[in-house]
Amino acid sequence: MSETANPILAEVVRGNWIENRHRGAFVVVDGAGKIIASAGDIDRPVFPRSAIKSMQALAMVTSGAIDRFKLTDEELALACASHQGEEFHVAGVTSFLGHIGLAAGDLECGAHAPSYAPARERLRESGHQPTALHNNCSGKHSGMLAVAEALGVPTAHYVDRDHPVQRAVRAGIELVVGEPLTVDRCGTDGCSIPTWAAPLRAFARGFARMATGEGLPADIASAAHRIFDAATAHPHLVGGTGTLDTDVMRAFGGRLFQKGGAEGVQCGAVRNKGWGYALKVDDGNTLASHAMVAALLLAISDPDTAQREVLERFATQTTRNVRGLEVGVTRATAAMAVGA
Repeated sequence: MSETANPILAEVVRGNWIENRHRGAFVVVDGAGKIIASAGDIDRPVFPRSAIKSMQALAMVTSGAIDRFKLTDEELALACASHQGEEFHVAGVTSFLGHIGLAAGDLECGAHAPSYAPARERLRESGHQPTALHNNCSGKHSGMLAVAEALGVPTAHYVDRDHPVQRAVRAGIELVVGEPLTVDRCGTDGCSIPTWAAPLRAFARGFARMATGEGLPADIASAAHRIFDAATAHPHLVGGTGTLDTDVMRAFGGRLFQKGGAEGVQCGAVRNKGWGYALKVDDGNTLASHAMVAALLLAISDPDTAQREVLERFATQTTRNVRGLEVGVTRATAAMAVGA
C-alpha cells in the first residue's frame, strides 16, 4: 500500500481563489484486469457502499429468485437503486414487495424522508410519516427479501452478516471482483447491511467483468448483462429526478452503467468498450465525486454532443448563495484526464 498522498482530483473555487481541494484515486480496467488509466492508490481497500448494488443483486440469480418470481426489469432496476423516494419509486417498491408476497413491514432498512425535496414536501403536506418504502435502499432490500424467499429461509434479520441472504450477497460480490471479502474489513452500511472493503482496482475489474462476462460462469454473466440492461433501460428508478446516475445513464442509452455510493464513491462500466471504473474521494465529498466521475467519463466514454453536455454539467457545478448568486464552482482538476 502506497504511503504517498493521493493527487488532488477536484477543487472548489470561490471567486478567484481555490477554497477546497479534494484528493482521491480512480482506476479504469478491462475484464482481464489490465489498467487503462489510473491515479492515486488503487490498491487501498475502500468501502464501496451503494455503488455496488448491481453486484449485490447477483444474489437474486444464485438464489433462483429471478426465475422463481419472474422478476421484471423494473424490479431489477429498483434492486440497483439509491432512489429519492419519489412517488413512482415508492409505488415500484410497494409493487415489488407485493410480487414476492411481502410488505413494507418486512423491510429492515429503516425509514427516512424522501431526499427529493418536492416529494418530501408532498409527504409532509399529506400528514403522513416516512416509512421504509421511502428509504433510498428499499429496492435493494426488496431484492434481498426475494433472495430469502427463494432460499426458503426466514426473512427476519436478513440484514445480519451471517444470515444466508448476506452470505449469498457476499459470495456474489467476491465472484465478480475476484477478491475475498474478509471480516477484518467489514462495516455496517447506512441501511444496516454489511459493507465490505476491497481495493478500488478490484471493484473496477468487477464492473468490467459484469460488462463483458469475462471469467464468469455463464449464468452469472447472463444475469449481469440483464441487470445492467434493466438499470440502463429504467434509469429514473435507479436515482430519480436530476440525479447524476439517472441523467448520465439516460443520456447514454444503455452504453454506460453508472452508480454512486456514499462517501464519495463512483463506479460503473463503459459497456461497449468492456471497461469498468471505480473512484473514491478521500474526504467523502459527494459533489467532488460527481465532478470527478463526469470528467473521467468525458475522457473515456467517447460521448456525443448531447452526452457531453450532460457530463459537463456535472464536471463543473455552480455554487450559488442564498440569494441565487453564482459564487463559485466545484470542478475536476486536470489530473482526472491524465492517462485517460
